[in-house]
Amino acid sequence: MQSENNMNTVIDTHNVFKIYNEKTIPVYAVNGVHLHIDRGEFTALVGPSGSGKTTLLNLIGGLDKPTKGYVEINGQNITEMSSNELINFRLNNIGFVFQSYNLIPVLTASENIEFIMLLQKKRKEERDNRVKELLIQVGIPDKADMRPSALSGGQQQRVAVARALASKPQFVLADEPTANLDSVSAGNLLDIMEKMNREENITFLFSTHDQRVIERANRVVTLKDGKVESDVKHHQ
Repeated sequence: MQSENNMNTVIDTHNVFKIYNEKTIPVYAVNGVHLHIDRGEFTALVGPSGSGKTTLLNLIGGLDKPTKGYVEINGQNITEMSSNELINFRLNNIGFVFQSYNLIPVLTASENIEFIMLLQKKRKEERDNRVKELLIQVGIPDKADMRPSALSGGQQQRVAVARALASKPQFVLADEPTANLDSVSAGNLLDIMEKMNREENITFLFSTHDQRVIERANRVVTLKDGKVESDVKHHQ
């Protein structure tokens, strides 16, 4: 299947299904999705609750396996990987940002960002430099030594974005990243992600209900009942 892949393609889902209760009354959470995302896209997955957005994001991120079909990241079929291979692949290729931040409470902002690089066994000097650079990029260099409990929701989500980018991933998956933020914090966060997308060509794929995210996306993919209902590209 490699020949089908354009060098610019980051994510390719091939007729992907996620079916629950397959033996009794099947529920098609994701129902035959073909999705092709190129490097540098800033894409929003939208649709009502239960439309399959988060399930599809989890399949793309290798957090779950499809019932049928397969997912390719940079031409590599991740659906066939073992659990250990997937853990390593995610660590080095995919950044995650969650609605609930998922920061480690006992670690400072710096340590939370650094954590992924420790797992990657990066040298201390490289880790320190990357943490400093990212804290500046997300606009909170003065919060380096603060724990999550001392930060506002918007600041915690900035740390989460910096952590997602620490590993220099191929792309970032963001599941409702602005849902818990007020409009100012959400706007600031989107400014940061747009800037990184524009200046560093980082690919972002959002699952979102938030109109503020949808308005900024250069592509909006609408899911309904686990299927792609529409796929619209906007020129920046």
